[in-house]
Amino acid sequence: MGTAEDIAGAVAAHPGVRAVEPVGSRARGTATEVSDWDFHVTVEDFGAVAADLPGLVRPHEPLAARWDPLADRASYLLIFTGPVKVDLIFPEVPRGPHPPWRVGPDTLAAIDDHFWDWMLRLVSKRRRGMADRVRGELLLMSGHLLEPLGVRSLPSTLAETADRYTRARDRLETRYGMRLSRRLEQEILPLVRAGHDDRYRPSRLSF
Repeated sequence: MGTAEDIAGAVAAHPGVRAVEPVGSRARGTATEVSDWDFHVTVEDFGAVAADLPGLVRPHEPLAARWDPLADRASYLLIFTGPVKVDLIFPEVPRGPHPPWRVGPDTLAAIDDHFWDWMLRLVSKRRRGMADRVRGELLLMSGHLLEPLGVRSLPSTLAETADRYTRARDRLETRYGMRLSRRLEQEILPLVRAGHDDRYRPSRLSF
């Protein structure tokens, strides 16, 4: 398990945490090599744990660490070199979904983290042959993240989605006079573009 096990152990050691339990495809034994490592975290004091999470995970040098803006339960999303994706889910802490992203120089880095986290999740679902789920999430991504960036038409593949996103992001970087890190992109884009066995899903999504 490596990094995922280290993160689970660091969180479990917090005095405000009652238990950390693996869930999802990794726990069921149905995961692909790029599937998330999902953990349910039950807590005594969510506020204290949430405030301490950035410090708990920082020694492991995450490439991205963000709260999921769309989950119906508080979920802290982490990506590490590999890439390794770890989701810390707090099932007892409900949250309402955020509205579509507001694009600006103060939000572009968070949008970039969210986009590549989402793409890594979709790569895993594509490899498991979950074409309907990928289609649905591309539609959700279009309204929540791509349209605010100026991407008006719905992409038909994950590679096309990444290409349209990066062009839009690059234009905004030029407009704002900023340059984001490409570390996440360098980890995840090769997986998006890599060929995959046709038994998982068609090579193109149809809508």
